[in-house]
Amino acid sequence: MRRRTKLVLSITLMVAALAVGLSIIYISQILRQLIIQANDTASQLTSQLLYIVNNAAPDLSSTKVDTNNPTALNRDLAYYLSTDRDLNVILTSVVSSWPTVYDAAIVDANGKAILHSNPDLVAKAIQPRLKLQLVQDARFRRQMRMIYSAPMVYDVETPLVLNGIQFGSIRVGISTVFLKNEITPLLQKAAVYCCIAVLVALILAASLSRLALGPLEQISKRLDSMSAGETVASTGEGEDLGDEYGLVTLKIAHLGRQMRDTKEIFSALKDNVDQIMANLQDGLMLFTRDSRVVLVSASVERFLGTPRQALLGKSARDIFSPGTPLGALVLEGFQLRRAFGQREIEAARGRFIQVALDFIHEGGTQIGALLTMHDTESVRRIENEIETSRRLSASGRLTRGVAHEVKNPINAIVLHLQLLQNKLQQNDPDTRRHMDIIDSEIHRLDRVVQILVDFTRPRDLHLEQIDLKHVLEDVAQLAAPDAEQRGVNLRTNFPEISLPVTADSDFMKQAVLNVVLNGVQAMTNGGNLWLSARREGETVVTEIRDEGSGIPRDLQEKIFELYFTTKPGGSGIGLAQTYQIMQWHYGSVEFESKDSKGTIFRLRLPLTEVRTNGTKEDRAEPGLAPTGGENPVPTSAR
Repeated sequence: MRRRTKLVLSITLMVAALAVGLSIIYISQILRQLIIQANDTASQLTSQLLYIVNNAAPDLSSTKVDTNNPTALNRDLAYYLSTDRDLNVILTSVVSSWPTVYDAAIVDANGKAILHSNPDLVAKAIQPRLKLQLVQDARFRRQMRMIYSAPMVYDVETPLVLNGIQFGSIRVGISTVFLKNEITPLLQKAAVYCCIAVLVALILAASLSRLALGPLEQISKRLDSMSAGETVASTGEGEDLGDEYGLVTLKIAHLGRQMRDTKEIFSALKDNVDQIMANLQDGLMLFTRDSRVVLVSASVERFLGTPRQALLGKSARDIFSPGTPLGALVLEGFQLRRAFGQREIEAARGRFIQVALDFIHEGGTQIGALLTMHDTESVRRIENEIETSRRLSASGRLTRGVAHEVKNPINAIVLHLQLLQNKLQQNDPDTRRHMDIIDSEIHRLDRVVQILVDFTRPRDLHLEQIDLKHVLEDVAQLAAPDAEQRGVNLRTNFPEISLPVTADSDFMKQAVLNVVLNGVQAMTNGGNLWLSARREGETVVTEIRDEGSGIPRDLQEKIFELYFTTKPGGSGIGLAQTYQIMQWHYGSVEFESKDSKGTIFRLRLPLTEVRTNGTKEDRAEPGLAPTGGENPVPTSAR
């Protein structure tokens, strides 16, 4: 309900209550006066009748009536009274002369009517009725109930004594119907006055509320404009700055500027914090002083397996279970209010993470806590990738130097060999055959050196948005003949939805093909090789799983090194090339291998929708470049 409506209703109800109260007081006084007047009228009538009766009663001591016989005495007195003309006239005119009088009667000691305003009741027994004094002495509410309930007649009675003997009584009846007829017009008039007062109060209240709350509406509009980020002028035309409204307006304008500045700062800070929390690789949870979560990084979902929104507002006891190593450590720290440094513990699925808990203090009072979680395996994997990149870079620099030094002598040898062949054209066939062998081997050596040069030479990527499924389907077709020849069943599993990435399709095809052929060659006894892809968060994961003998643990750290191979005749370039291509596309390569159970390679690429904006120039100078040429060599080493 609006404040103006409340104010109008309050004023109206107050005036209505005042009007009703005054009307009740007025009606109660009028009703009491009316009852008192009716009682006085009945008392005067009984006094008048008593006076006439005393004058009309004869002196029976000088008559033949036996005054010692009460029955005879009462009979004769009743006869004289009933034949008195003045009494009969008065009783007959009672009802018409007094509006509140219902009847009047002279009753003997036995309760029989000697005279009655209703002739039909003469000589009949008259039942005693309640006294009017009860109505007069009652409170207002009871008086109203007595008058407006079922019609009743109340008596005003005066004892009648004749010749010193209790002869009977004079009764005058007052009807509640007549009282109601007298008071009802007054009640109706009071109700009309109350309605008029309420209507006037309603109009006045509406006017007063508009006058009083009008400035508040202007203030509310200013506040709404401030909330919407609009600029609000400090004052308007015609505004009186000397009154309270003008002062409040100035303060609101000043407050609006402060709020707008604060909102801009807070919005920028919130965006920065959200971006930082979304990109943090470490899990971070900020708690209040009562151990409730107020800030969660995106990586926490990976550590706890619970969405970020489900963690906000919950206490540490609701999030962590004391039955797990992580939960027991964290809950103990919160319970004892004791911080701890980096602790490496085993989490779910056999993963190892580093956990640290720090309590935040201000002025000697704890105001919160910060829990950080590091993925130990991710740290080690990043360290391995950095080391591998370093080794590839060093090998590339060495290769470029060696290739440059070898290339020149090879060119000279080829040139002089051609001259020698021209001079020895007439020699015997055996000499010619040896010369051809030397020429063939020199050209083979030249091709090898050229491959090394191409591997280490920076190349431009022809980036375009592609569906990775199409690339993987082409890879499956290319690898199918070699797989069939070795008795390997190549199985694919791709989702129905597209897998959009931004990449160079030729190099991406080469990167996947290297791993697939490597897996085919690893299964000397045949088997199944699975090539699949899926969306996983903001990345596309390509998975190649074989059933080979696996990679020995002591060789796993070397498989991405340039020229490392365990296969006879292998070049040791394939996996290094795949690693290089994935790095160039802001992707990664990881693998899992168990002896005699095969190896799983996972190639991760960012989805196009969440890729950072990059250009060809941004990627023009990678640390190591992929192999160029129309037909890259699909060799691989394990």
